[in-house]
Amino acid sequence: MEFLKKNYEKILLSVVLLGLVVALVFMALIIPSEQEKVREIGEGIISGRPVPLPNLDLTKESNVVARLQSPYKLDFETTNKLFNPVEWVRTPDGRLIKATGIGPRAAVVTGITPLYTVLTLDAVDTNFGARYIISIERQAAPYPYLRRKQQRFVSMDDAKKDVFTLLKVVGPAENPDYLVLRLADTGQEIQLSKAGPYRRVDDYQADLKYDPDHLNWSGQRIGSHLSFGGVVYTIVDITSNEVVLSAQSNQKKWTLRYTP
Repeated sequence: MEFLKKNYEKILLSVVLLGLVVALVFMALIIPSEQEKVREIGEGIISGRPVPLPNLDLTKESNVVARLQSPYKLDFETTNKLFNPVEWVRTPDGRLIKATGIGPRAAVVTGITPLYTVLTLDAVDTNFGARYIISIERQAAPYPYLRRKQQRFVSMDDAKKDVFTLLKVVGPAENPDYLVLRLADTGQEIQLSKAGPYRRVDDYQADLKYDPDHLNWSGQRIGSHLSFGGVVYTIVDITSNEVVLSAQSNQKKWTLRYTP
């Protein structure tokens, strides 16, 4: 014991040095084997055949794109009553009706009639050379006096008129097969004979009714004013199958479809 007490530091240092020697010997033995393992792993990665990646599952993304292409439409105007409660109003004769049954939605187009420009070869006057009597009817003219049928006397010596110009007479001058005219407003060349008139649709007029106030309008044209439901509307367009109204108060437009 006395020996251990006097030499314990030397003994402890000897044990530590012996441990270091053992560790160095162990490292000298283990390092080559670990290097061999690393080399084998590297060669396996480099020379090995990679496993193909699985196909991507894009089902969720495809479903989202499909929903964006055909979004769901909610009708908050006609079928939904939570945000658009039904309003009831009293008509001038005291009846209670839904607000949806008044205003432009309740106006109905009962008829649409084409308005023509009509040219007719009425006769040939041969008293002072060949003159051709042509009737002109402009049903779409803005003023009533311009819509009445009017006659023009035209010859090759006096070929230009306000509506047309006589370009050529085909056939005998006293009894032509047809006349070639150029229309002044469009520049179109047409053929006119006694076989039948020339017709061209220039505009339309419409007949309408408004049942809540028992109103009927006939022969209304673009620019006509209609007063119903406490609002004044202007007809801004008429086609073969619809009439477009514009409220004078806010210029909001309404399209009324015509179903014969």
